[in-house]
Amino acid sequence: MSRMTAFSSPLLLGFDEIERVLDRVSKATSDGYPPYNIERLPPEAGHGEVLRITLAVAGFRREDLDVVVEERQLVIRGRQSEDDKNRQFLHRGIAARQFQRAFVLAEGIDILGAELKDGLLSIDLARPEPEKIVRRIDIAARD
Repeated sequence: MSRMTAFSSPLLLGFDEIERVLDRVSKATSDGYPPYNIERLPPEAGHGEVLRITLAVAGFRREDLDVVVEERQLVIRGRQSEDDKNRQFLHRGIAARQFQRAFVLAEGIDILGAELKDGLLSIDLARPEPEKIVRRIDIAARD
């Protein structure tokens, strides 16, 4: 039995990749940790629209974080190393757990850089201005 989706319409040609991306996003599970913001910044020269993803990663050092692009996904991983086994906590309210947060990237998105400051990891992304192309298609006459 074949699966019918919104992209099965004969008027939507070549949208298979979008359907796969939507499936990947819907299957991604997340417990909400770490919390994050996504904001739009003023355009920079030569970059078009600029977006910033900011994650609250208090307690993580730069060496504990990994930011990579895998198969058109921005993946942020955090792994805290247990620094001192001799510490005895009476209360431990600051989480020392691993996390992985992934964001699906659209075609053409560039990663401008990442910065860790005051417990916030900021990653800047740029979406270049699309080039407007108009192409005339010649019509062949056949007898």
